Amino acid sequence: MSETTLFGLGAAALVGLGLYGFIIQPEPLRKLLAFNLLGSGVFVLFGVIARRGAAAGMGGDPIPQALVITGIIVAFAGSALAVGLLLRLSQETGRAAFSVDGPPDKGGDGARS
Repeated sequence: MSETTLFGLGAAALVGLGLYGFIIQPEPLRKLLAFNLLGSGVFVLFGVIARRGAAAGMGGDPIPQALVITGIIVAFAGSALAVGLLLRLSQETGRAAFSVDGPPDKGGDGARS
């Protein structure tokens, strides 16, 4: 088994585990971690695709490398924003999970609008 195939299988496993965790996990922080795992698998997959193209004699293409580097930076910024929003959610509501019923009633009469 070649290195490229091994990395390709590893990327597929990361994407699969990330997708499974994103669908199954109800907590927002775990969903965020699963989404980052899925993104990491996609970045590795892009690297594998670029490597296979270079190994096939087509020459090294810098475009997939630039896309991966840009994607890593955007994913880091998005993850930082999501963690900040989760912290704000836990400060406002006192819990780190989304409510199933919706926001609490602030009117005092018990009726929902």
